[in-house]
Amino acid sequence: MWNKIPCARSELELLFTLCGGQCFRWKRTGDCEWTGVFANRVWTLSQNNESILYRVTKCPGLETSDEITRNTGKSNSRVQSVARKGRSMKKPMCEVTYTENDKIGDTTKTRSDQSSLEDDLLRKYFRLDVSLEEHYAQWSKKDPHFMEAAEKFTGVRILSQDPIENLFSFICSSNNNIARISSMVEKLCVLYGNKIADVSGTEYYGFPTLAALTDPSVEKSLRDAGFGYRAKFINQSACKIMQMGGSDWLDFLQSLSYEEAKVELMKLPGIGAKVADCICLMSLGHLEAIPVDTHIYQVAVQRYLPHLRGRKTVTDKMYNEIGDHFRALYGSLAGWAHTILFCADLKMFQDSAKQKLGLHDIKPQRKKRKQEQAL
Repeated sequence: MWNKIPCARSELELLFTLCGGQCFRWKRTGDCEWTGVFANRVWTLSQNNESILYRVTKCPGLETSDEITRNTGKSNSRVQSVARKGRSMKKPMCEVTYTENDKIGDTTKTRSDQSSLEDDLLRKYFRLDVSLEEHYAQWSKKDPHFMEAAEKFTGVRILSQDPIENLFSFICSSNNNIARISSMVEKLCVLYGNKIADVSGTEYYGFPTLAALTDPSVEKSLRDAGFGYRAKFINQSACKIMQMGGSDWLDFLQSLSYEEAKVELMKLPGIGAKVADCICLMSLGHLEAIPVDTHIYQVAVQRYLPHLRGRKTVTDKMYNEIGDHFRALYGSLAGWAHTILFCADLKMFQDSAKQKLGLHDIKPQRKKRKQEQAL
């Protein structure tokens, strides 16, 4: 059975939000249906024009901090997995098979406390407390180029991701495309994460803990798995984060200003300005962060800053100028507005954007997707 959260499609478009280079663990598993992992659960999401539909498989023995707060009254600082000692890499903790009878639209008739908790997790993940239509209107008034993109790319939301997963996923993004980043992140989870469940014959794993990634054998193992130079950065960054306080240090970065948090992140191996901005934007709550990649550079020089056209490389000065321009234009949520421009520039979304109806009938364009870069 499906659970349901009221949410207009203009407030959230799953295709653009889940497949636009912010996260790498969602796979298309049906028409207008995506399956992925967060908060130690396997989620299958769909939507219609009025609602988000979801069903979820929870991993017994693993809790999120929201559940610990609800059950004990003691809160942790952030939603993250609390893994018990020992990992079963061979046997799934549960098996679920969905059939054709589990039709989209068949929703639960009663609501349990568990469903209420999972509603909350999903609302936080998609930042549903933010009125997107209102901000789209404000940004469109300020920028005719944004207005043009907004007509086709409604419902693009910034996800609120777990900082550990977000950080290491974007270390994998260096000189990489979305398809290959997704493959690397999945390998990382299979090698070092806890198995959550088998769902319809597919195994799903949680993201590794920091401790798991600090083991001295990690670098060689990841090199053997095809991570290249990123293997060293993953292991070294995990060790350095642990030395600075682990998850508490990442929580501390959320309390800093955007500029201060970015400086601290760039002290980690494998994290430059763009990756630091991705982490600030997508998991630390600094929504003014502007990751400048090749897509955003091209958008900037073609429509906003033509004097930068023709430069062979993006210097630090140019990077900062582009970011400052968008922050001055869009304000405190500039990173959110910039993400709509980013999605509008992805070739993989061009056919979908031309469709006024039936986005769920568009088949994945794999050949094009392999060439797309993450944010």
